[in-house]
Amino acid sequence: MNDDPIILFDGVCHLCVGSVQFVIKRDPHKRFRFARLQSKVAQQILSEQAAGDTGLDSVILIYKGRLHRKSRAVLHIALLLQRAWPVMGIFLLVPRFIADPVYDYVGRHRYQWFGKKESCWLPESGQRLRFLDMNEHLE
Repeated sequence: MNDDPIILFDGVCHLCVGSVQFVIKRDPHKRFRFARLQSKVAQQILSEQAAGDTGLDSVILIYKGRLHRKSRAVLHIALLLQRAWPVMGIFLLVPRFIADPVYDYVGRHRYQWFGKKESCWLPESGQRLRFLDMNEHLE
């Protein structure tokens, strides 16, 4: 794979899917690639990264050979977006032992607050080339 950033996300979570759509709209150079955590492609990528236990509880960013999880993934994604979003990188100064519990709290309640799809979300046809798992049928 090239050095394009890859975002792995929960494909049935409304918050996660909305976040991916947010990134797509703010990525005019179409650098980001995506895969749903439920896919074989995502699991293969995680295996290659020796990521260990990776459930559906975290967004994951893989960029330039580094794997970022939870709050760090979100903040590194913001750094790679256009316009003012890289300013969010200032929150990388917040220690992980503070930032990740906040992330985990939202993660535990995301289905309750934002909803959950019955099956994995499918991107629009014009976006599908950016998804590494488009050839898989996911439940």
